Amino acid sequence: MISSFVTRDGSRWMPKYLSAIDGATCIGCGRCFKVCSREVMHLHGIDDVGEILGPFDGEEDDFGGELNRMIMVVDSRGRCIGCGACARVCPRDCQTHVAADILAA
Repeated sequence: MISSFVTRDGSRWMPKYLSAIDGATCIGCGRCFKVCSREVMHLHGIDDVGEILGPFDGEEDDFGGELNRMIMVVDSRGRCIGCGACARVCPRDCQTHVAADILAA
């Protein structure tokens, strides 16, 4: 079982990995994506009834007129290093992070 990790100076640290983003709360601002060096999440389009349409390819992509809004979706959770940068910049606190020791158990 993992008890903790250490930083370069020997301080104890427990990574918390991004496991989910609440699509009902997310406003699709992209702040988390911009600070993530690992491309763990991407913008996806969502329609009027809340169905995810797919990854957003660019400003002109409106998913055939079905696009209602954008949300961030965790699509590569295995790439997360648990740094927590995304949580620090999220204005809506819509992310769920799980500590490394809980994932290992």
